Amino acid sequence: MSKVPLEEMIKFPTPIATVPSKELNKTGAWRTFRPVIDYTKCIRCYICWKFCPEPAIYFVDGDKHEAPSEAIKKMDAVEIDYDYCKGCGICANECPRNAIDMVLEEKIE
Repeated sequence: MSKVPLEEMIKFPTPIATVPSKELNKTGAWRTFRPVIDYTKCIRCYICWKFCPEPAIYFVDGDKHEAPSEAIKKMDAVEIDYDYCKGCGICANECPRNAIDMVLEEKIE
């Protein structure tokens, strides 16, 4: 077996694995429970976004949803991308205002 000099390997690195595209990594079908945000309780602390293990929680304009006060409504709101949400419930568990309910997937219309 011949050895390849390091200089040659650096020129043409061989990928160890290929990472599937975003479209192939949708994990929403794994869910049994779906997080549902009650925007009248949400204080937009973004703890749910911080603790979400997937890129399933994202920011939207604050005027898009209700808020407990006008001051809070000026802040960005969060939404859940159900294509990537696994339904783990970490967001609901971490929410200090209990503004996220985990609802059985079958009950959502």
